[in-house]
Amino acid sequence: MTTGETATPVAIIVLAKAPVPGRVKTRLCPPATAEQAATLAAASLLDTLDAVLAVPGVRPVVSFTGERSDAVLAEELHAVLDRTDVVEQRGDSLGERIAAAHADAAALHPELPSLQVAMDTPQASAELLGECARTLLTPGTDAVLGHATDGGWWILGLRDPRRAALLADVPMSCDDTGARTLAALRAAGLRVATVPELTDVDTADEAVEVAALVPGSRFAASVDALTSALTAGSPA
Repeated sequence: MTTGETATPVAIIVLAKAPVPGRVKTRLCPPATAEQAATLAAASLLDTLDAVLAVPGVRPVVSFTGERSDAVLAEELHAVLDRTDVVEQRGDSLGERIAAAHADAAALHPELPSLQVAMDTPQASAELLGECARTLLTPGTDAVLGHATDGGWWILGLRDPRRAALLADVPMSCDDTGARTLAALRAAGLRVATVPELTDVDTADEAVEVAALVPGSRFAASVDALTSALTAGSPA
């Protein structure tokens, strides 16, 4: 923590999938190979975890699925995950897994609010995450929501993590998931503050767009390597 920063006690949940070739970021293929797509996913996850761990006062919780040993950059991933509380994802639908992740964070860190991000917004800095946490703790705020450019959302914060149960039946991964989530929170009587919109990475164009925002990051280096490989393989 740097001088002047105030610790904001909060559980930050990262919903993550082991970056195994053929199992992550398949919409990047083509132009990426399965190995290249998994490398991008691993870089994005590691950059996200670094940002989370740099938030003053954070209690990091990773809701994880998949085999770590089969992941790209497995050794580095092991080292970072060892600095967090890791819980297994539970539930059939994505909404159920989100609700379970918040419940698990509440069990690990009673009385703390929760912020949940996924592994596909590596441009979400520690500063931005800290600002989201402070917004959540502002008097009169029960929840925060950050919309994504594809119609979903990239961050969800709850003063009471158990209220995530109301999202179990909200359709996820749809072009109106963000609007549906906001409506569900407000229908439950929660006072919701919105935070900046971000692009989450699902396509090659989005990968290039986001990489430009985080020069020097693992993610940017992975996108550069992918771009170079594609250029080298193109016909003259």
